[in-house]
Amino acid sequence: MSRPPFSFASQQRFQPARASTKPANRVTAATDFLRTHDKMATLLPAVMRLAALQEECSAVLPALFDACSVMRFDGGQLTIGVPNAALAAKLKQQLPKLQESLLQRGWQVNAIRIKVQVRKIGEKTIRQKEIEMPNKALSAFEELRNSLDKSPGNQALTEALNNLLKRHR
Repeated sequence: MSRPPFSFASQQRFQPARASTKPANRVTAATDFLRTHDKMATLLPAVMRLAALQEECSAVLPALFDACSVMRFDGGQLTIGVPNAALAAKLKQQLPKLQESLLQRGWQVNAIRIKVQVRKIGEKTIRQKEIEMPNKALSAFEELRNSLDKSPGNQALTEALNNLLKRHR
């Protein structure tokens, strides 16, 4: 499934990207943003060229190129960013096919370079769930605690109710 080529005439005013937009829509929103600023408008041809090249590469190698990105295209050398070495090895096997297909589609690609961009894995913070209990529920738990017999069998339940009441007050 190919997308229609981008047309400057079809995009007349800036529309911010929504959270649920697809990558193609983000490219359009970025180009709209670049077009609205004079100094940033000089980047527009480069952005359009990289976006078009990204689409072409995705069309040639759809399964592999989902996680990859075109980083640079200068002087006939294409630089592709990949998230890990395993994907880089798979992509390296497909480089002749990719280069030949891009040449047939009109791109002057003399060499393709793969750059592994390992992302730093951040520590996951463990957040405790903060559940707010209504006062009616807290008073019901307090009433339950007070109504329990002082027997050894109820001691664990009484402690649990005490902890719950301390935490929520």
